[in-house]
Amino acid sequence: MTIRLTVVPSRTQGVPRGCSLDCAGHGGGGYGVTVDTTPRAVPRATPRTVPLPPPFRPRTLLSRALSVPLVLGLSCFLPLVVVSQSGEGPRDAAFWLQAVLTVYCGVRLSAMVLTVRRKLLQATFWMFCYMAMGVAPLAQAVLGRVPTPVVGPREDLVQAVSLVLLGCFAFDVGALLARYRTPWHRRGRAGRSVDGRSGERGAAPDDRPLLIHRRRLLLLVLAAFACGGLLIVKLGGPAVFFSSRQEIIASIEDAGVSGDGSQAGQAFLRGFGTVPPLIALLVYTRWLVTSRRARRTWSVVAVFGALVVLNAVVNNPVSNPRYWFLTVLFALLFTAFPASAAMYRASLSLGVVVALLVFPFADRFRYDENNARQIETTSFLEPLALKDYDQVGMFANTITYVESGQGHTYGHQLAGSLLFAVPRSVWAGKPSDTGVMVGEWMGAVNTNLSSPVWAELWIDFGPVGMTAGMAAVGYAAARVDRRVARRAVRGSPTGSLLLITAPLVAGYSFILVRGPLLQATGKVAIAALCLALIATHRRDRGARLG
Repeated sequence: MTIRLTVVPSRTQGVPRGCSLDCAGHGGGGYGVTVDTTPRAVPRATPRTVPLPPPFRPRTLLSRALSVPLVLGLSCFLPLVVVSQSGEGPRDAAFWLQAVLTVYCGVRLSAMVLTVRRKLLQATFWMFCYMAMGVAPLAQAVLGRVPTPVVGPREDLVQAVSLVLLGCFAFDVGALLARYRTPWHRRGRAGRSVDGRSGERGAAPDDRPLLIHRRRLLLLVLAAFACGGLLIVKLGGPAVFFSSRQEIIASIEDAGVSGDGSQAGQAFLRGFGTVPPLIALLVYTRWLVTSRRARRTWSVVAVFGALVVLNAVVNNPVSNPRYWFLTVLFALLFTAFPASAAMYRASLSLGVVVALLVFPFADRFRYDENNARQIETTSFLEPLALKDYDQVGMFANTITYVESGQGHTYGHQLAGSLLFAVPRSVWAGKPSDTGVMVGEWMGAVNTNLSSPVWAELWIDFGPVGMTAGMAAVGYAAARVDRRVARRAVRGSPTGSLLLITAPLVAGYSFILVRGPLLQATGKVAIAALCLALIATHRRDRGARLG
């Protein structure tokens, strides 16, 4: 009898080229030992593989050690600290449902931070839910104070919190469905060869990834400087952008852009003055990060420096809304560090701290020195109840608005958001922002109110449509995240358009989820035009970035 030990990989497809004994990062799960005890005179039987545990990795051990305090901190410790504070809020069904919602969002955010693959869109969604739909409303429930009055009965608030929790669960269901691939899709992928061509008759060819066209990128850069320069000149120079948002609005009114109470001219000017410079900066950031040749080319470095200066003026946190600055910050971080798990986890973890401690006080830049509101507080909960975390309350007001006799709009609000460019002179019945419409019905003085995606779906399609819509959002986010995870590897093309678009959408998702959609779709359309301008399938030397 002969005993022969053979070390083989535990998966049949083999070990990637250049891989050492530590192959846990490739999903192999370690190595196995094949024990063959068959005598030489007898034909060999099928070898039996005994899997061994994965090799030791200090980084994995560190991640597991940090996972316990992270999960406990987000899902247990912080909610308990908020609940333990003294306040005048009633401890009724709405309160306990809000506590459950906070814990659920904390668990899901922890899962996004600790995941092996980066999930940009899902992570930003759960970060927003944890802060704006979880911790902040929980603090408001404890204190019994809300930034926007809830005009309906307490039952409408209970219904709103329940529907938010249902929408979060539907989002997770949609993300799970994104893992399932239809049989014809699997057959199509099996028929494709490595180079993307069809390997079998009838198999669909693999779609070539969109790249950034080098010559069209120059057109985008010229447009960015032209639009950004026009915005600066219209508002009276760069100094205005470092004063306050109130001064910016006054400068826009003096320039005659916002006439007759319409905000279309202001949105048009600020959209084209801020979005093209940001997208051009993202492209050049990725170009310099991934290409050594670009870092040695003085023209590329000079254009990048000029774009940094331009964005420091038009996209700074002083003159722009806080949610837009979050878009700029997250888009730059995820573009500059496309494959860094440490930066991804640090951005999400520190984002919670910034949202709690810094974000509420950033309202100081909205007003000048004479009109600035002084914040005097003895508890970290009070700024969360006094600022613009009004998403759950506005959802409750939307439910009251619908049930008061106004009824569902059955897609009318969504059509107004999609057809935002149609002037009201052509479309007399064009709907207003959902937040503005509900605010006017409430009799609010300030109608610049939020309308989260739950409320947008609810007012159009009711509870069934809202659930299906949230599931569709989760499915789309998971599909994009899976594609980004496959592309965001070392050696990916420098001009990959997906790795520019995904960080931008992830950052802007804070605005999309917060709503109203009608206010958010303008910049989405401008960004789509800019990305369509530079998109190409060509791979020749003169067209691609290198």
